[in-house]
Amino acid sequence: MKKLNCIIIDDEPVARKVLGEFAAQLPYLAVCGQFENTGRAETHLHDHPVDLILLDIEMPKVSGLDWLKTLPVKPMVILCTAFPKYALEGYELDIIDYLLKPVAFHRFEKAVQKARDFAQLKPHRHTDFLFVRCEKRIEKLELADIHFIESLGNYVRIHLSGRQLLAYLTLKGIESQLPATSFVKVHQSYLINFSKITAMEGNRVVVQDQHLPVGRNFREDLMRLIDQRMLKR
Repeated sequence: MKKLNCIIIDDEPVARKVLGEFAAQLPYLAVCGQFENTGRAETHLHDHPVDLILLDIEMPKVSGLDWLKTLPVKPMVILCTAFPKYALEGYELDIIDYLLKPVAFHRFEKAVQKARDFAQLKPHRHTDFLFVRCEKRIEKLELADIHFIESLGNYVRIHLSGRQLLAYLTLKGIESQLPATSFVKVHQSYLINFSKITAMEGNRVVVQDQHLPVGRNFREDLMRLIDQRMLKR
């Protein structure tokens, strides 16, 4: 299995140092960022989705829990805090584990192993819907209703049956949350629901009566999927 990419968010430099040193001892964990507040972490996450967040709770301005509730797409989270009183609220947000400071290495390793086990099971889990934050609303999206998703820089436009939604997400970020067996990237700017393809004409696929370009780097994977369903003599 590939390494889990993670970030550390804690306003205490010593806490970040300890967690970073613990992470360096686990060959299946890669720390790709350390941040003293959620604002800087969120900027990083927008362009660099991660598998796991090691998150403190009581920090200046925005608490870790309040910030976690606002994330449109949630990675796995291990809370690392000096306060046991937030445990119930944390588990209600589907965290992987809750570590009390000072964190012992054996507890850290156990928590990260839980995340690793969960990540290994994730491709085999099935869900029919996702929630996406759009402006001031949180929208429930049935995966079967998604026709294709279009990148607009720092936003994506989600084309659904009879409507469209604009969300502050990257195409890479939303792609990581969708089943790879159902959604395929055909272009740097387009991710499509494979079951919604109605035709392929040259270097374009037809989805929802729209002709979408197929990029050179994505054509081979698309044709492999099509060939698996192709009627043959």
